[in-house]
Amino acid sequence: MYLRSALFPEGAFLPLTEARLSPHDRGFMFADGVYEVIRAYSGRLFHAREHLARLQQSLDALHIPVSAALLEPIARDLLELNVPGGDATIYIQVTRGTCPRRLSPLPQPPVPTIYAETQPVHADPVAASNGVDCILVPDTRWQRCDIKWLGLLPNVLARQQADTAGAAEALFVHDGVITEGTHTSVFASRAGTVFTHPCSPRILAGITRHVVINLCRSNNIPVVETPISAAELTALDEVFLTCTTGEVIPVRTIDSKPMSQDCPGPMTRRLQQAFAEHVVGYLADTRGKTK
Repeated sequence: MYLRSALFPEGAFLPLTEARLSPHDRGFMFADGVYEVIRAYSGRLFHAREHLARLQQSLDALHIPVSAALLEPIARDLLELNVPGGDATIYIQVTRGTCPRRLSPLPQPPVPTIYAETQPVHADPVAASNGVDCILVPDTRWQRCDIKWLGLLPNVLARQQADTAGAAEALFVHDGVITEGTHTSVFASRAGTVFTHPCSPRILAGITRHVVINLCRSNNIPVVETPISAAELTALDEVFLTCTTGEVIPVRTIDSKPMSQDCPGPMTRRLQQAFAEHVVGYLADTRGKTK
C-alpha cells in the first residue's frame, strides 16, 4: 500500500499492517474525502486517465487541492510491487487531511491524506454466464451521487438488504426511476435499443458505463440515455449491469421477477463479447506506452 499523510508527509510504500492514520483525519471523522477504483489487466492499467479525470472532478467538487494525475505513477508502482503482470484493482482514497474536529472553516488547510492499495481480481464466470438477482430499494442517498464520495452508508445498508433477500445487488429507485446499483450502472434493452440513465447528479458516471455506451455506438447498436421506469421492467427484453470489476453482468431477476427468457440475453452476450475484445485491443494499443 501507499500512504501519504501528516504522519508520512513524504509518502511511503508500506505493508498494510504498518499503516498509521490519525484519528483526527477528516475522512475518519466526517467521510470528508473521495475515492477511485482503477482496473488492471495483465499488469496494465485500464482506462486510467478516465478514472483519474473522474477522481479530479470529485476532488474539485470537495475543494481538496490534489492533482489526480500525479497519482498515476503511484498506481503503476503499486501494481508492479503487488500484482506484477496480473489482474487487479487499485483503490485510491484522498481525504482533506488531519486537523482538530470542527465543521467551521479551517484556519489552516491541512495536508490532504492519500491512501492507495491494490488487490488481485478474480473473474466471476458464474455471474457472467448465469446472471445475478437484484432487488429494488428506495434511493435515500444525498443529492450529489456524481461525486465518488466516501460516505457510502446508504449503499452499505442497501447491499445488506440485498444479501438478506438472497440477491447480489440492490438497485436504487428515485421518483419511480431506476438510477443505478450500489456499485453498478444499470442498462436495459428493448427491441434492439439499449437504455441507461443519463449522467446527472443522481448517478455516478461509470467508466465501464462509458465504455459500453461507446461499444454500442461502434457496433451500430442504438443507445439512448434516458430514465428507466421501475414500473415498466416487465416491458424490457433484458437488463444488465456494468462495473469496474464485473464488466458486463446479466440480470436474471429483479424482485424475483425474471428479466428475460434467456439469461444472458442476446444483447448482453453481444456486449460481453464486445467488451472482452475491447480489453484485448486496448492493451495492445497501450503496450509500451504505459511503462
